[in-house]
Amino acid sequence: MSRRGACPGAVFVYLSLHSFELAGRRVRLWQRPGESYAHVLMKALGYAMFVGEYPRLEIETRVGLRYKPDLVALDEAAARGGASPARFAFWGECGMVTMRKVAWLLRHGQLARLVLFKTGGAAAPLVAELRAATGARERAGGRLQLVNFVPDIAERAGTSIPEVPRGWYTTTVV
Repeated sequence: MSRRGACPGAVFVYLSLHSFELAGRRVRLWQRPGESYAHVLMKALGYAMFVGEYPRLEIETRVGLRYKPDLVALDEAAARGGASPARFAFWGECGMVTMRKVAWLLRHGQLARLVLFKTGGAAAPLVAELRAATGARERAGGRLQLVNFVPDIAERAGTSIPEVPRGWYTTTVV
């Protein structure tokens, strides 16, 4: 079955565009096929939470590594060509992430801070799994953190999020 004016055999991919007002900035995010709205919302919330601390925070930007971050901010000194042990000041992963990926990022990603964003799950088992999969040296200085949003975050958040209230999440330093 083809559409009028469409090329035979053409594949149509439908995307949803979500527009947010996050920490005073308009941000538009595409929801790709197979991606949940919860994943899109976690990227938006993570951005709203950390853009004040990392003004050059970007969403889903390729950085030339094995993995593409959901949220990333270059280390300012490294961006200017200065000496810095970290290439990335901030790296955020939303939703499901493997322990293998977390360990790789901490070992090889040149990250100052890795924050994992989850929704509504029990934090303790995940924290135990993260500690087992990574070394204490890799997590030193609070480098690995878990932000766990409340289960009803979608009902609370909406599209205008000037800030993320403390009652919407818990933070655990792994």
